[in-house]
Amino acid sequence: MSYVDGFVAAVPTKNKEKYIEHAKLSAVVFKAHGALKITEAWGDNVPDGVVTSFPMAVNCGKDETVVFSSVVWPTKEIRDAGWEAIMEDPRMHPDQNPMPFDGKRLIYGGFDVILEE
Repeated sequence: MSYVDGFVAAVPTKNKEKYIEHAKLSAVVFKAHGALKITEAWGDNVPDGVVTSFPMAVNCGKDETVVFSSVVWPTKEIRDAGWEAIMEDPRMHPDQNPMPFDGKRLIYGGFDVILEE
C-alpha cells in the first residue's frame, strides 16, 4: 500500500494564481523526488463548524480560502527520503518558491493507506 501526506491551509483568496504557480513548481519537485501523485484542491464547499471544521482548524479569515492538498508516495521509506531531498532542493527555498500563505497555520500529516479502491 502507498503512503499519503495531507495538508490543509488558509490561502488569501487574492493569492489564488500565486498559489497555483507555487503548487505547480512544488509538484515538479515532489515528483522528481519520488511522489506518484499530487492533488491541490481550492475550497468550494467548506462550511464553518460549531465545534471543529477545516476553516476553524487553519483559522481561516473572511478573505481567505481553505486549500486541501495531498501527495501520494509509493512507500513511507520513499516518502521519508523524498522529503529529505525536497527540503534541500533549491527550487523549494523561499527565495525561489515563496509560500503565498501563512505557513504557521498549515496543518499537515503523514498517513498509512489502509484502503485503496
